[in-house]
Amino acid sequence: MSRPIQARIDLAALRHNYLLARRQAAPARIWAVAKANAYGHGLLRVAKALEDVADGFALLDLADAVRLREAGFRQPILLLEGFFDPDDLTLCAEYGLIAAVNRFEQLQMLRAAALPVRLPIYLKLNTGMNRLGFQPEEMPAVRRELALTPSIGAITLMTHFAEADGGRGIDWQVERFRRVLADWPEAAGFPVSMDNSAAMLRYPKTTGDWVRPGLILYGGSPFTDEDAASLGLKPVMTLESRILAVQEIRTGERIGYGGDFVAGKPMRVGVVACGYADGYPRHAPSGTPILVDGQRSITLGKVSMDLLACDLTDLPEAGIGSPVVLWGEGLPADEVATAAGTVSYELFCALATRVPGVESAEKVGRREK
Repeated sequence: MSRPIQARIDLAALRHNYLLARRQAAPARIWAVAKANAYGHGLLRVAKALEDVADGFALLDLADAVRLREAGFRQPILLLEGFFDPDDLTLCAEYGLIAAVNRFEQLQMLRAAALPVRLPIYLKLNTGMNRLGFQPEEMPAVRRELALTPSIGAITLMTHFAEADGGRGIDWQVERFRRVLADWPEAAGFPVSMDNSAAMLRYPKTTGDWVRPGLILYGGSPFTDEDAASLGLKPVMTLESRILAVQEIRTGERIGYGGDFVAGKPMRVGVVACGYADGYPRHAPSGTPILVDGQRSITLGKVSMDLLACDLTDLPEAGIGSPVVLWGEGLPADEVATAAGTVSYELFCALATRVPGVESAEKVGRREK
């Protein structure tokens, strides 16, 4: 018998979230961001579920883009960090990919390449995120390089918002973006892609031509002051397991490595088949929420590699074999992440390969608009 842990993936919820994003962003088109194995949900599984509704897929790894093409996907595919080596350009051209360009070395590789087609690019401007992208003062040199590079096809301008989910907002970055356009008249007709999940929801007037939602597709909220349910989102991943053992402990006894948790009364403790080697955050403290038999409880003590403990004292019907939800349906991943001092992005992406992913039994609908 296999170990009783799995990640149940609700593809109907995924489609619901995508279509919600489509309504919110209309008339802009949507890149379904599926990097990091579709945020841990399974790249091909997610792509197949969205195949008939997705405008395009945005990825990080060239190998993932090739996988999608060889699996038969014909939508536009955007490489969010572009290419890293001149040989990558040959594959970009062969598989009809769109590459982000964010530094001069990439422009130089493009100029030196003898490509059989003109490669469409997303030219990334650094408007304040200060990770990747060209600074506004670099744009005259960038424009000269573009003019000398015949292998570049259609250009889309992109940037990334740093604080769309915070008090500072996006206006300051939008203004920097507009100043670049003011000094580049030829770019007035270029398509624009700026919005991530937070900006798309909170600042719909900046959607531009393409938006790039990631977290909201998988049912997480990009905000600390609004939960996913209030945004109309449904959880896609439910990490579930079972109770393996029950311990009866006395007042003063300790639980787990280091004995961090000390029982203040007699307690029933459930031992769950889930640990940090499965992707559950090791730093999650005692008191992190958990569902046992559909009822809320809390974790106790340090998370081990393969196991964690939870409080069954007030759940007399719970015992060996009782179902447990670590996050997902009935227990928002955002709530678990907050208790663990992290974000739901990390929970999803950290899911270990040893945890089997299974599709929800609910039949996935088709041709929703």
